[in-house]
Amino acid sequence: MNRQQPSPMPSHRYRDVFAKVPVAPVDRTWPDNRITSAPLWVPVDLRDGNQALAEPMDPERKRRFFELMVAMGYKEIEVGYPSASQTDFDFVRLLAESDLVPPDVTIVVFTPARADLIARTVESVAGMRGDVVIHMYAATAPVWRDVVLRRSRDELASMIYAGSEEILRLAGDSVRFQFSPEVYNLTEPDYVLELADHLTKQWDATPERPVTLNLPATVEVATPNVYADQIEYMHQNLPRRDGVILSVHPHNDRGTGIACAELAVLAGAQRVEGCVFGNGERTGNVDIATLALNLHAQGVDPMIDFSDIDGIRSVVEYCTRMPIHPRHPYVGELVYTAFSGTHQDAIRKGFAVQDDGFWQVPYLPIDPADVGRGYEAVVRVNSQSGKGGIAHVLESVYGVTLPPSEERAFAAHVQRHTDATGREATAAELKALYEEVYGCSN
Repeated sequence: MNRQQPSPMPSHRYRDVFAKVPVAPVDRTWPDNRITSAPLWVPVDLRDGNQALAEPMDPERKRRFFELMVAMGYKEIEVGYPSASQTDFDFVRLLAESDLVPPDVTIVVFTPARADLIARTVESVAGMRGDVVIHMYAATAPVWRDVVLRRSRDELASMIYAGSEEILRLAGDSVRFQFSPEVYNLTEPDYVLELADHLTKQWDATPERPVTLNLPATVEVATPNVYADQIEYMHQNLPRRDGVILSVHPHNDRGTGIACAELAVLAGAQRVEGCVFGNGERTGNVDIATLALNLHAQGVDPMIDFSDIDGIRSVVEYCTRMPIHPRHPYVGELVYTAFSGTHQDAIRKGFAVQDDGFWQVPYLPIDPADVGRGYEAVVRVNSQSGKGGIAHVLESVYGVTLPPSEERAFAAHVQRHTDATGREATAAELKALYEEVYGCSN
């Protein structure tokens, strides 16, 4: 059946995830679980997303992005890497010394496990009102240990514990703590449990003052079910589990970051780090807008306000200097638009019977009005369109109702026009064609 031929690419040079790291057996519950409430969303646009920009955000753009995220309802926001640049340090100081941070918003700052950088990070949040999380990270996967850090497991663990002790010494009760074993998905699970046991004990993790353990798929390397197994293993085996917020940070190297995050939540993750529209290194961080609106489309309140998605897009494009793709889920210019005749006909018929009950218009997973979009662009006409779509545009824009006997004949006129021009026919052009064929509108 399959006549495909071997490609010339050197696929033999690569190994699957099971050859790179032990994937611990787990008594899976996640395949039978359902997501019934939103996790804690933590946008990292101002840190991880900012690091991935060709032109990092200046202070004015950072402030505008931060104010957007507060307005959308985020309650925990990673705002920078204050030891990495003076710009990041100064922005964190701006937040500490101004009234920009509402009292119910937690600020997160990021630091490597190095004493001098930890000291600079603690200095940046001095006087910050409200909750602060100091997020310490270290790369723990074997390739990173051996090639980048050149440390054994024990040597790296000693470095991490020294860093966690330094944060505790300098910051004490004034902050909460977070640790990320970078490239968790390629790290031995027993090693992560060893680190987590030490850190949650050292930082005195309790339900009243939980420690965040963030488990990144820093480079996506496996199908999403493998990541779900890795998350559920930690969920089932973490010491002091009731004092730990289990967090995930998926990237999108395989194009399945969304699925990884959703399955991770099924597997026990309580918190998801990502970027508003998925900006980030390489193919990006996980896309919070898509994740949140996926919940919305399933009848679950995402607890973040995307009701003005075009306004959000405008700010994000300005701050990042990057355009949003027209096919980007939920926010792209064309995602609620049908050109195909069969799709247009189904949408038209769905609108005709839709009432105030459950949304059930074919081909539209959510009502565009939920995110501030109108209906004028839902059906657009080109050479692929059919009579139903053409009739819908005339009726919805101009109130021109074609009787069934005229729909097919007029569609033939439109087809000849769009074939000749090779482009989309606007509503005004359809109206002009109608008047040309029938003499006047009805």
